Amino acid sequence: MPPKKKTEAPASQSKANEQAKQNPNAPGVPPKKESQPKSKSSSAVPAKRKAQAETKHAPSKAPRRSARGPSSAQPDPVKLIKHLLSPASLHACRPKDEIEDLRKRGKDLRTYSSSTFTPFEELICAVILSRPISHALGLRSIRTLFNEPHNFTTPKKIREAGFEPVRKALDEARTQHRQKTAEELVLLADAVAEHLGDGEEDVALERVRRECGYDWPKEKEMMKTHVKGLGKTGLDIFARRIQAVWLEPYPFADQRTLSGLQKLGLPGTAEELKKLVDDHWAELDVKSYPGDEEEKKRRAFVQVLERAVGVDLEGNADAVKAEATPRSE
Repeated sequence: MPPKKKTEAPASQSKANEQAKQNPNAPGVPPKKESQPKSKSSSAVPAKRKAQAETKHAPSKAPRRSARGPSSAQPDPVKLIKHLLSPASLHACRPKDEIEDLRKRGKDLRTYSSSTFTPFEELICAVILSRPISHALGLRSIRTLFNEPHNFTTPKKIREAGFEPVRKALDEARTQHRQKTAEELVLLADAVAEHLGDGEEDVALERVRRECGYDWPKEKEMMKTHVKGLGKTGLDIFARRIQAVWLEPYPFADQRTLSGLQKLGLPGTAEELKKLVDDHWAELDVKSYPGDEEEKKRRAFVQVLERAVGVDLEGNADAVKAEATPRSE
């Protein structure tokens, strides 16, 4: 195969190229493209790398702290418990509408946050609070049922009123699941009158304890069998509160409450919290609690649990830690 001949440029093109070399500005010569300046970012890369290298080996500086933000230091656990046992911590575990309700209706208003309830009332609270509703709705339902004009505080009052007035009370509370909750509260009153208590006036539920031999697992099973809508969550809520007067479950803290304790920097088990209260009992001001010294300790233990879970549900853990720690610390 014969070799390919080299293609030569036309004479006119060669002549133009020669003119361009001799006179770049001659007519008919296309202008020469100017070279673009180098990108600013590309020239800055070496300087940036140098700065990074210098920073890497430079001594680190402490991060700036905001003067207004909460302190990251954990407060002393004993001071925190004393604060939780004081009236000063109540505002942090109450929903805003409960604070407003107390302002309008007076300090005698019975609330889940600060009142002492009977075992029957605690069982009602456990059923209500185990529903998938907010903390504020649950506490508002309890306030509405246990105060004027309803006062549904005994099995007899609920049974005599019947379903419709109970449902209307829940309507007033503007809560959720009103129909189902009203049905369950009427059935609860029947169960206490017939199976769990000594008649429809009884609110102590001592029959449960007697028939179960003061054995907490058996007591739980008996209540679960006879109370519709009372499952594990409701029984945990009941146990958390009733241990102030029933010895069987003490010391007890459910997982939801333990989470609240840990966010405050308190012990993460019921046994550890009980030991902390026992070890520093002389420092805690709980003289107003009823009962002997052991009952006072149980009531203090329960109040710490209740305040801790309330503070957590209201999102006030950091504020409470700051309140319990003097600024000088």
